[in-house]
Amino acid sequence: MSLPFYQKHHKHYDSGYHSTEVQSALSQYQLEEKSSAASHSKGSRAALYSDEMLVESSSNLSPRPKRPKQTYAALDHEIIGYVVPVFRGRREYVSGITDTEEERFKETAGYLARRNLFASSEGVMAISRSTEDTVREEMFEKKSRTTAMRESAERINLNKKIHETVEFHTKLNEDSLLHAPEFVIKPRSHTVWEKQNVKLHCTVSGWPEPRVTWYKNNVPIDIHAYPGKYKIESRYGVHSLEINRCNFEDTAQYRASAMNVKGELSALSSVVVKRYKGEIDSSSVSTVSVPLSYGLSATDYGTKFDIHIVEKFAVSFGREGETMSLGCTVIVYPNMKRIQPEIQWYRDGVLLQPSKWMQMHWSGERATLTLTHLNKEDEGLYTMRVVTKSGYEAYSAYVFVRDAEAEVAGAPAAPLDVDCLDANKDYVIVTWKQPAVNGGSPILGYFVDRCEVGTTHWSQCNDTPVKFARFPVTGLVEGRSYIFRVRAVNKNGISRPSRVSNPIAAMDPADKERMKGHPSAPWTGQIIVTEEEPAEGVVPGKPCQLAVTEATKSYVVLSWKPPGQRGHEGIMYYVEKCVAGTDSWQRVNTEIPVKSPRFALFDLAEGKSYCFRVRCCNSAGVGEPSEPTEATVVGDKLDIPKPPGHVLPTRNTDTCVVLTWGESKDAKELVGYYIEATIVGSGVWEPCNNKPVKGTRFFCHGLSTGQTYVFRVSAVNAAGLSEFSQESEAIEVKAAIASPAPPYGISVLETVRNSMVLGWKQPKFIGGAEITGYFVDYREVIDGVVGKWHEAHIKPISERAYRVNDLKENMTYQFQVRAANIAGVGIPSLPSPSFKCEEWTIAVPGPPYDLRCTEVRKNSLVLLWNPPVYIGRSEVNGFYLDIKEAEADEGQWRSVNEKATEKKYMKIKHLKEGTAYVFRVRAQNKAGVGKPSDETEPVLAETRPGTKEVVVDVDDDGVISLIYECSEMTTDSKFVWSKNYEEVSDSSRLAMETKGGRSRAVFKDPAIEDLGIYSCVVTETDGVSASYTLDEDELKRLLEMSHDHKFPTVPLKSDLAVELLEKGRVRFWLQAEKLSANAKNNFVFNDTELIHGEKYKMSVDKNTGIIEMIMEKLADEDEGTFTFQLKDGKATNQSSLVLIGDVFKKLQKESEFQRQEWLRKQGPHFVEYLGWEVTPKCDVLLKCKVANILKETTIIWYKDEREIMFDDKHDFKEGVCTLLISQISKKDAGIYEVILKDDRGKDKSLLKLVDQGFTDVMNSVFKAIAESATELKIQSTEDGIRLYSFVTYYTEDLRVSWHHKESKMSYTDRVKCGVTGEQLWLQINEPTDKDKGKYALEIFDGKGGLQKTVDVSGQAFDDAYAEFQRLKQAAIAERNRARVIGGLPDVVTIQEGKSLNLTCNVWGDPVPEVTWLKNEREMVGDDHCILKFPSEKFASFTITSVSSADSGKYSILVKNKYGTETGDFTVSVFVPDGEEEKAAPGAKKEAKKNKCLEKK
Repeated sequence: MSLPFYQKHHKHYDSGYHSTEVQSALSQYQLEEKSSAASHSKGSRAALYSDEMLVESSSNLSPRPKRPKQTYAALDHEIIGYVVPVFRGRREYVSGITDTEEERFKETAGYLARRNLFASSEGVMAISRSTEDTVREEMFEKKSRTTAMRESAERINLNKKIHETVEFHTKLNEDSLLHAPEFVIKPRSHTVWEKQNVKLHCTVSGWPEPRVTWYKNNVPIDIHAYPGKYKIESRYGVHSLEINRCNFEDTAQYRASAMNVKGELSALSSVVVKRYKGEIDSSSVSTVSVPLSYGLSATDYGTKFDIHIVEKFAVSFGREGETMSLGCTVIVYPNMKRIQPEIQWYRDGVLLQPSKWMQMHWSGERATLTLTHLNKEDEGLYTMRVVTKSGYEAYSAYVFVRDAEAEVAGAPAAPLDVDCLDANKDYVIVTWKQPAVNGGSPILGYFVDRCEVGTTHWSQCNDTPVKFARFPVTGLVEGRSYIFRVRAVNKNGISRPSRVSNPIAAMDPADKERMKGHPSAPWTGQIIVTEEEPAEGVVPGKPCQLAVTEATKSYVVLSWKPPGQRGHEGIMYYVEKCVAGTDSWQRVNTEIPVKSPRFALFDLAEGKSYCFRVRCCNSAGVGEPSEPTEATVVGDKLDIPKPPGHVLPTRNTDTCVVLTWGESKDAKELVGYYIEATIVGSGVWEPCNNKPVKGTRFFCHGLSTGQTYVFRVSAVNAAGLSEFSQESEAIEVKAAIASPAPPYGISVLETVRNSMVLGWKQPKFIGGAEITGYFVDYREVIDGVVGKWHEAHIKPISERAYRVNDLKENMTYQFQVRAANIAGVGIPSLPSPSFKCEEWTIAVPGPPYDLRCTEVRKNSLVLLWNPPVYIGRSEVNGFYLDIKEAEADEGQWRSVNEKATEKKYMKIKHLKEGTAYVFRVRAQNKAGVGKPSDETEPVLAETRPGTKEVVVDVDDDGVISLIYECSEMTTDSKFVWSKNYEEVSDSSRLAMETKGGRSRAVFKDPAIEDLGIYSCVVTETDGVSASYTLDEDELKRLLEMSHDHKFPTVPLKSDLAVELLEKGRVRFWLQAEKLSANAKNNFVFNDTELIHGEKYKMSVDKNTGIIEMIMEKLADEDEGTFTFQLKDGKATNQSSLVLIGDVFKKLQKESEFQRQEWLRKQGPHFVEYLGWEVTPKCDVLLKCKVANILKETTIIWYKDEREIMFDDKHDFKEGVCTLLISQISKKDAGIYEVILKDDRGKDKSLLKLVDQGFTDVMNSVFKAIAESATELKIQSTEDGIRLYSFVTYYTEDLRVSWHHKESKMSYTDRVKCGVTGEQLWLQINEPTDKDKGKYALEIFDGKGGLQKTVDVSGQAFDDAYAEFQRLKQAAIAERNRARVIGGLPDVVTIQEGKSLNLTCNVWGDPVPEVTWLKNEREMVGDDHCILKFPSEKFASFTITSVSSADSGKYSILVKNKYGTETGDFTVSVFVPDGEEEKAAPGAKKEAKKNKCLEKK
């Protein structure tokens, strides 16, 4: 007897025994589980719903049930609810691991469980129940450390009891079913070619189930050592070993060893790996991908991986030549670094591999596919598949590739999908797909180009364009590799080349198959082929199976098989043809025989019938011809497909339409379909796909929302594109409508004896259409057992609250709600919690309901709610709003309003931008505050891009309206206007007008009753809404604007004004804010309309709004009122200017003066008349400014009619003439005149500097003098203290006064004032303490007095006084010191022998001492030199009989106690001529000495 399937597949081992106590415990455990499940159902349905969704998203093979609760009875020997942890079922697992806990457990508890299964029917029941529990058990669950330790201890205790029970039952019941392993089918030996896979199979029986281990040359095979090399499977007693990509090292003896508790048995088999003769050896270890199970520990195999794909790539659009990246973020839980998922990319279901066209990257979190150079071949449905050992998750999106801009205007797009088929030694068929865009004119054909791999030289294969999308290329060099490309051509030019094909080698297919898997040949394409030694002298036989494989207008392709009789020498072929019905055979390839059993014939006459045959040849000769083919008519055998059937568009999203169409009937070799679309009325067809799609259904993405499109489809095969199908019906692009999602948040709003009022929240997804109603179902719940659902009503209800009647009092009910729209009724909500139908008697009101947020901005929003259904014992008199951040704890609720609000709405301000909030509302009556409502969904405080507000508008007719615009509208969207957040129903006061995405609410008669908050909500959008508050001030402002618009005036920037222009002309003008092209104006004087003419020059500048009228001069009859009248459409205005009396006369006089001035300025004239200014040096400068000066112009200055003469002629530099009066005084007073004249005329200017005029000048001079005064300074003298200040210039007319202690000073002999040059001073002789204080010098500045002050007190006085004393003593010393007053000459020249007598005056008190010096030596008087100082005033110096020895420098030194002074003179003694020689020699010598002294 074999084991049941579920036990083998899941490897489940039951823990049921013959013990009735254990069976009883298991039954009790199951009842407890049911009770626990029932109580759990009363919890949060939101959490349950999320858990169910999570379970549904998990793999079906690996459910995640709850872990059973372990319960312990009072007795130690009873264990209730134990379940043995096991591995999940899977079809592949690791074998060859011995002595593990798993294997030992398999041989003990597992064996005993199976034996008990057959020994007792009770055991079968226990096993069944235990199996169900085990299947539900979750292998890996996050636990706390305490829980894990407790369960580990319980498991150890349980294992001990199981072991004791096993030993007991082993003694009681020796099993007769045990038998040793036995090979039912032994593994078979294999001989394989290198690079092939081989699989060894065997079938083993035995009880307990044997464990099979595989050995290679008696060494256990470890699949972890060679990941991907070996694959071991065991299924229902069938065991296999698969060896991937065999090489020489895999040649060995393999042994399968089966073992259980009864014994061990082995079976042998051999694997021999062979290699083709002459092949190049490749690496013995091939590169293989690492399986996902590599590196897993024994416990890792039970792990269930949850895969979540986020940040997905969307439908993408690119252009040929661009680079595009597709990426997704992948979250795998649990995240194991040693186990990484495998990322696979598919295009249209075909697995992609990295190449130069695409690069793949996996960072561990984000998978990216980069298309480096887009081509139309890259268009398609891209799928990213994340593969783990638990299964895989996939995500798909379409990529569209548009054609690149054509190099030649009007040229077609490039072909695509170039491929090579049926390649042979010198022949290949190139195929491609036609482009969707022909450039506006039909495609004439295609050119095929080839290029040898490794070169860059492209050569064209066909001279004339081929229309068929297949072309045979001949003349290839055997052993070389080629790439191909195709270009389309129409009458406008040639397209861009297609993407090149994959390289193809020109070689025999048999050789290619034999060389499959070898390394690539060198770039020359040369392949090493080894043949047997040829035999000589064998003529080849007839080719066989000759057939026409393809026939078109351009060519015919023949194919055949080589003859059986050909020896070992290579053969070639000659092809012959003849016209059908004749026997005239003509050899086609006369010069070079072909090597391939394929041949393409060109240049055949279209419409004729031909027969063909082939001969073989080699070095031994030409063989017999083959049997001829049937007559073949030259022409296209493949017809262009017929147009597809009816095209049916269906809405999908707001940018996508799903197309379905009928197949093209009787189409052969159909490649696919091209779809085109056009916006209705545009007449321009655009391709929806640039790569043919297979099937008859396609998603057209990238359409414009709200536009209406028409579609058509054409079929494609190698012969060309079919005619287009009939155009589809026009369809507007918008999201498809679906039934809404289930409502949620069911709550009870009121309960009475036999009815309950329910409230719920709107579904999160309404299906793209407005919800038309709701349906409520209910069912009874009795002792946790639910009954059948009953409909509470038949007709749908529009409100999100409903009273369910006819209920039973004190009965418990559950409810569910379904939403409906025009698409149908959605699925029901999750059952609500159980509610008991019993009447509410509480005094406070029930909870408000149907909370909704609108006008959400970055720092505010408006919350609306419905009042509670149950109001309590008194009417509701207010509401409180609570707010908290969505992530905050329940204790963080805070109240928005301190005082209850009676309104059913509130604007909540001061929110934090980017923060999510939740809200709730509580109602209040006289009894107190009731239970809070259900909280809202989290609302993010943000202002969405493109958010607009309600705008008030007053049109030209004075109509006041509110305008709201929305750019996110769908076709089903509506504008809903509300006043104070209640929908406007009174059309007598407000009218609604909606056009497109703009809605206007028009006030019919704005008044006080229209005050309030006006809001507008756009349905079928993501909460687009705004409001406008109309208060009294705003209403007053709008009414004023309305009046202005009803009775418009032309706004004026300036009223009518008058000004004088050049020549004394008079300009009347005004400026309007704005004038249209149709504006009109009238000029009126004293009710008489003025006309443009000689007297009145009128002009209007409508761009600037300036209107003017110019008169040459004002005559007496022009006194009166001037008026300008304006009219611009409905708006009018006028402005008047009254010119009468003195106003008119003044203007007339000024006009005449201006006219005369203009005449004056025609010759030399004064721009600025003669004036004066005082220079910084206090001089007076008379100046005038002149203009229109020529060289001949002269200027003459006069004073009192007397010309002032100048030496130099005036140069009129810078047009300024000046006359400088230095140190002006009264004599300069007079009348000054300047005359400017030349041949053109003259001008003069007078300046009267007399009387007041002169006084003004002098006052300015005085002011300049006063401002030039320096600050007062203190100076000590030998007589006292002097205060002084300097001025630039002083005149006698300048009034100066001194003040001491703010009193004007009187002057005495001790205190004097005066002027010395430009110094103004005050002398205080012999100062005393009374002279201390503040002194001020006041200088008249033409208006008042400018003062300069100094404080002579304190330290300043002490310092000045000390300096005065010092100077006084110095003066006394200077007066009384000894001095030589005069009388001494500087040099005295005297004749020798004469007497010298000198006398000088000497002064000093006391009388000084007198000393005479000669040559700086003191002299002593004697008879020769007599020194006298009589009367102590005169000192005399007498030398009798002067000799040459008396020559020298003499000095008189006078000295007393005050000082010393010296008077010097020189005495020079000369000898008359003739007497010099008589002089004694000594005298000469002395004379010479004295002469030297004189020089010194």
